[in-house]
Amino acid sequence: MPNLFITYVHFIDKITDIIGKITMYTVFAMMGILVLSFVTRNIINFPLLWIIEMAQFIMTGYYLMGGAYSMKENQHVRMDLVYGNFSEKNKARMDLFTSIFLIFYLIVLLIGSYNSLVYTLETKKTLFSAWRPYVWPISSIMFLGILLMILQTISMVFKDYAKVKGIKI
Repeated sequence: MPNLFITYVHFIDKITDIIGKITMYTVFAMMGILVLSFVTRNIINFPLLWIIEMAQFIMTGYYLMGGAYSMKENQHVRMDLVYGNFSEKNKARMDLFTSIFLIFYLIVLLIGSYNSLVYTLETKKTLFSAWRPYVWPISSIMFLGILLMILQTISMVFKDYAKVKGIKI
């Protein structure tokens, strides 16, 4: 396997690790916002308009930015009915085959998220709520999360190819 592929795998895996570990802690930010929502709404009777939407934004970012990390750590959902009985080489072959569809799907999502990001930036789009936050931050996170997922999928393709060929990365 060429050194360029090995370097790519190590580089993308390192970026995914860093972003994934940072993203894990956003759950605490969301929990803090939801506790603040409870306190302001139920204890001091002063509901804040932005709290629920901010929690939704953080959860969306958590989901989108954590996808590549869960894939790298092999924690994503998989149907093990047949796959679980395969040998490691046959699992790698199956993953190589299904990666074609995953990359196609992610590229379609990336194109859509790019178009959405450009639209929200050009129109300065806001949500239709009392708070009226701008949409471009979450559109940016969506684009970056999908891009990272594509890069991690390519890394996984190289790893699976190496498994099929019996090469250690």
